[in-house]
Amino acid sequence: MAKGERKRALRGRAGRMKGGRGSGRASTGQVRLWGRHPVEAALNNPVRSHSKLWATREGIASLDGELPPDFPVEYADVADLARLVAKDAPHQGLVLECAALEDVHLDEAIAGSDGPLIVLDQVTDPHNVGAILRSAAAFGAAAIVTQDRHAPPESGVLAKSASGALEVVPWVRVVNLARAMEEMAEAGFWRIGLDGSADTDLAPALPAGRVALVLGAEGEGMRHNIAGHCDALARLPIGDAIESLNVSNAAAIALYAVATRPPSA
Repeated sequence: MAKGERKRALRGRAGRMKGGRGSGRASTGQVRLWGRHPVEAALNNPVRSHSKLWATREGIASLDGELPPDFPVEYADVADLARLVAKDAPHQGLVLECAALEDVHLDEAIAGSDGPLIVLDQVTDPHNVGAILRSAAAFGAAAIVTQDRHAPPESGVLAKSASGALEVVPWVRVVNLARAMEEMAEAGFWRIGLDGSADTDLAPALPAGRVALVLGAEGEGMRHNIAGHCDALARLPIGDAIESLNVSNAAAIALYAVATRPPSA
C-alpha cells in the first residue's frame, strides 16, 4: 500500500494551537512533528490537515517530491528549529505543525485489514509505542489498540520513534480495553497475551485464524482483568541470561511469529 493511501472512516477533533517546547503535543487538536520520516509521511497523508512547516533549505531538499506551491513554509536555521521541539530532538531541519489524527473505530480497523491486532495494556512510554507502531507497519498489523487513559498522546516524540508508521497504522483508542477485547473475540480474533511466566511458547499457541497480541507494561505486565480476557497466555522462548525483553522488542518478535506461521497453523 502506498504512503497515505490507507482509507479510514474518522471522527473529528478540534483544538487551538499552543506553542512552546515539549513532547511535541501542541494541544488537543494540534501536534508538532519533526524529523524527515515523520514529517514526510505526514505530508503524504491525505487525512492530515497541515498548518505550517518550519524548515532549513537542506531539510526541504531531503524530502521526496515537491510541496504544493502555496504550502505554508517558513525557512529557519537549525537553532531556531531546536526551540520549536523537545530538547535535543533530532529534527533534521524539518518541523511540521498539523492536526492530530482523528479517531479510528475498532470495527473500521478490522474491516480495513486482515492483519493481526496489537493490544497494549498500560504501555505509556511514547518511544515504546512509536517503536511498536513501526513494527506493526512492517508486519502488516491491522491496528494497535490502547486504552485512552493509559497510553501516551500522539506526539512528536512518538512519531519520531514510529518513523512514519503513525500515518499508516490505525491507532484505536478505547474507553474500556476489556470490552474491546470482547469485541475482538466476537469478530473472530484469538486473543493471546504475552506473559513471561506462561507455560506455553508463543509459536505453538498461535491458531490458524486472526490473532490479537496482548502486551502489558514492562515490569507490571498485563492487568489481571486483561489477562482474563485472553484466550491463551504464551511466552517468548528467551534464554535465562536475561529476565525479559523491552515491550517493543517483544511486540516485534511476536509479530514476526504470526507472519511466519506455517500455512497449516
